[in-house]
Amino acid sequence: MSNLEAKVTDFLNLKRIAVAGVSRTKQDAANLIYRKLKAAGYEVFPINPNANTFENDQCYPDLKSIPGAVDGVVIVTRPKLAEEIVRQCAEAGISRVWLHQSMIKSGTSVSEEAVRFCSEHSITVIAGACPMMFCQPVDFGHKCMRWMMRFTGGLPK
Repeated sequence: MSNLEAKVTDFLNLKRIAVAGVSRTKQDAANLIYRKLKAAGYEVFPINPNANTFENDQCYPDLKSIPGAVDGVVIVTRPKLAEEIVRQCAEAGISRVWLHQSMIKSGTSVSEEAVRFCSEHSITVIAGACPMMFCQPVDFGHKCMRWMMRFTGGLPK
């Protein structure tokens, strides 16, 4: 099993996951990830400081506002904001983070600073790819993306 496979398996074995970056834009990547995780049976918490609800679920302004804490966070924001959110993870004792990245590198939450911070604070980080490429059942499009990224060396380590 590769390092990435081990991290993905570990992350997807969590029960309570926050998705930072949900928005009112229906086809936004964070929204799609939120829906996928919820449909797969995870207890999912939307994070957006500018919304009170997201798809009839309570939306939280930050990680510390979630009652009972979470096990992991999927971050689907600009890289600079991802740096702030990983700091919140350290403060909240959250030890697993997935920094989303689309196949188009401009659609990324990954920043060297966020990855470095995670490493320095014992936070396991998946720095790239999309949880929908791995969360079962994986749709055909995300299977193709995973194959293409693996083939081109675009998957994180």
